[in-house]
Amino acid sequence: MFSDPTFWVGLAFVIFIAIIFYYKVPGLITGALDQRAEKISAELDEARRLREEAQALLANYERKHRDAMKEADEMVAHAQKEAERESQAAAARLERSIAAREQQALDKIALAEAQAEKEVRDAAVDVAVSAARQVIAEHVGGDQGNALIDQSIKDLRRHLN
Repeated sequence: MFSDPTFWVGLAFVIFIAIIFYYKVPGLITGALDQRAEKISAELDEARRLREEAQALLANYERKHRDAMKEADEMVAHAQKEAERESQAAAARLERSIAAREQQALDKIALAEAQAEKEVRDAAVDVAVSAARQVIAEHVGGDQGNALIDQSIKDLRRHLN
């Protein structure tokens, strides 16, 4: 029995167990495991809390993103309306400018026509006066002819103008 190694192994095991219970090692191990379990539980609770905060932040940012996109869409729509309005105003200004220039051109043409007509009238008057002078000079002589010519010239200019 004392020479059998199994006996000595069994005796060492019993002594080892007795020492462990004497120094309350199972309580220490259980306490350490309980502390470890509490720490893990606290970490899990903290992780849950952080996850909920992250989800709340994500929802908040998604809402802000949707609001920002909606605002950007509204700004784009407003800018398009403003650009359309400005385009229409520019087109109207261009039409007015074209109409004004067209009217100016028509006024210049009318003025040129009036000027040409006046020049033609003046030339006709000069030709008529010259012709009348020659006819009267050939048919009427002297002072009487000159007086008649002068009177005709005055009457002619008054009637033509």
